[in-house]
Amino acid sequence: MVDYKSYKPLILKEIQDLHRIEVYEAGGGYQNLRKALVMKPEEIVGEVKKSGLRGRGGAGFPTGMKWGFVGKAKPRYLAVNGDESEPGSFKDRQIFEFNPHQLIEGCLISCYALDVETCYIYIRGEYAKWIDIVETALAEARQKGYVGKNILGKDFSAEIYVHRGAGAYICGEESALMNSIEGKRAYPRLKPPFPAVVGLWGQPTVINNVETITNIPLIIEIGAEAYSKIGAPDHPGPMLYGLSGHVNKPGIYEYPSGMAITDLIYDIGGGIRGGKKLKAVIPGGSSMPILRADMIEGVTMNADSLKKAGTSIGTAGMIIMDEDTDIVAAIARLTHFYHHESCGQCTPCREGTGWIEHIYKKFLRDEAEPRDIDLLLSLCKQIEQRTICALADGAAWPVRFSIERFREEYEKHCKTPESRGWNYKMKAVSGV
Repeated sequence: MVDYKSYKPLILKEIQDLHRIEVYEAGGGYQNLRKALVMKPEEIVGEVKKSGLRGRGGAGFPTGMKWGFVGKAKPRYLAVNGDESEPGSFKDRQIFEFNPHQLIEGCLISCYALDVETCYIYIRGEYAKWIDIVETALAEARQKGYVGKNILGKDFSAEIYVHRGAGAYICGEESALMNSIEGKRAYPRLKPPFPAVVGLWGQPTVINNVETITNIPLIIEIGAEAYSKIGAPDHPGPMLYGLSGHVNKPGIYEYPSGMAITDLIYDIGGGIRGGKKLKAVIPGGSSMPILRADMIEGVTMNADSLKKAGTSIGTAGMIIMDEDTDIVAAIARLTHFYHHESCGQCTPCREGTGWIEHIYKKFLRDEAEPRDIDLLLSLCKQIEQRTICALADGAAWPVRFSIERFREEYEKHCKTPESRGWNYKMKAVSGV
């Protein structure tokens, strides 16, 4: 298990007013940019690869490997995905609020390593307060000469722009995000070609999550080898864990990756609210497969462990549910979200999410029949992996896995034969 009790935060540092540039500089801020600018770009890419840093936005793809795919054409772009809209995920806004300069420094180092002159930080439109904070930090960095032309007197120039999101969950899908930046409707694009080759305005584009980019200065500071030894070997580095739901101390907590789910709930989170028992956990944002309480013993928050348990780490935003939770009602709420947020481009998603929500309403009215449970599973099968982006998968997984792991809860919401009346009994007898 990970030793977390002596850990000191590296991202959400316990320094008052760290969002102010003079405070950030006093703590060594922008020194890693200076260090990076005397390295060769390929050396920085190599360090990121050796560090084992994986994306913190959901898919967990190796960051250095993604950087290695970038095409040779110029200009190139960097897009930082801060469109944090998935239920249960609220970690990036902590970086915006408490440590925006480390994010900006990470953007600059990444731009230098990837030979990029323009970076966009795409922030969810509803995050008005946090957009203002990041724009203020950018203005401070530009005034100090960290952003703009000939940064720190070197032959390196980079501009960073904050792009206000278009107010839709789908904008967090990387290709929809690019369309949104270009001023188009945020429809996901077919792949291939992938953004690293054909991205913004048809040029090579690297897209990383806010937390991912904020880790880059740490790798430069302590080196890839030291970074790779933080937390779980398969998913190394510091991680921002979100605890929400029926827990005594909800919030964002920074600890090494590979934390035990039980430690996060009972030690860090202070246990289940009201002294009740744990019923279920969604470990990484609403789209990740749900786990029953009896499935989490020994499971840690890293890719390999969660995969063996039958789920994924996603954004590490844990949704915790107590013994009184109506699983059907909880998942019904998520189905409404995914139906509402479907962009409508793909028929399986556009129609399928609507039908799923319609059937859940029957369960909530206790009007569903046992066959409706299997109908939901059939709908999930018909929309999973049949669309341009993964929103349909995210809509189907909470349904499919909650039925597989809590089927008895769905059966309780079904009408009994006796409650269906004379007409149903006659049909049963006649075989109609």
